[in-house]
Amino acid sequence: MTAAPGTQGYGENAAALADQYESIAFADVHRDVAHLIPSAPSRIADIGAGSGRDAAALARMGHAVVAAEPTQALRLEGQRRHALPNLEWVDDALPGLDGLRGQGRAFDVIMLTAVWMHLDADERRHGMEALAALLAPRGQILMSLRHGPVPPGRRMFDVSAQETIELAGAHGLFSHHLSEREDMLDRADVRWSFLGLRRG
Repeated sequence: MTAAPGTQGYGENAAALADQYESIAFADVHRDVAHLIPSAPSRIADIGAGSGRDAAALARMGHAVVAAEPTQALRLEGQRRHALPNLEWVDDALPGLDGLRGQGRAFDVIMLTAVWMHLDADERRHGMEALAALLAPRGQILMSLRHGPVPPGRRMFDVSAQETIELAGAHGLFSHHLSEREDMLDRADVRWSFLGLRRG
C-alpha cells in the first residue's frame, strides 16, 4: 500500500515514537471522553493506531478492536508490544480506509487520536465520508485534534474543532462532546481539542 501522506516523519523513528506514546497512559490521554466509551463489549476501530497503546487498552476492556496503522514500522512495533486475541492489526489509512470499507465493516466506536490534523482539506472531506460509512447505527467517532506549531519533518494542518463538527454534520453526524485542554507532554505552545461525533 502506498504510504499515506500524513504519515511523513513517523516510520523513521518508530521505536522512539512508540516509547513516547506508551509513556502516557490511555486513561490520561482519553480522560475527557472516557465516559463515552461503551462499557458493554463493542466493535472499535483505532485509526492511526501508532504503537497500539489505545487499541490494546480497549481490547483489555473486552472490546473487539481493529488497529489500522499505515506506517509499517509502527504497525510492527505495535504488534510486538500488544499481541492480544481480540486485537486485529490492519494496514489501512485515511482518507479512504479502502481496506476496512471493502470488507463491509461497521464499528460502534471509531477512535482517531492525534490523526485528523495530518489530512489536508480535500483528504478531510473524503476521510469524513469514509468514517461515516464505517459507523454502525448510533455509532460514534472520538477524535483529538492537536493545535500548535508543526514539528520538523511532519505534515500537519491547522484544523479547528468547529470546522470538523460542520464537516461531520454534512455526513449525518452531530457533535455530542467538545472539550479542550493542555498538552500532556507539557509543551506550552500545544493544546488539544477532544470531539465526540455521533450518528443520529
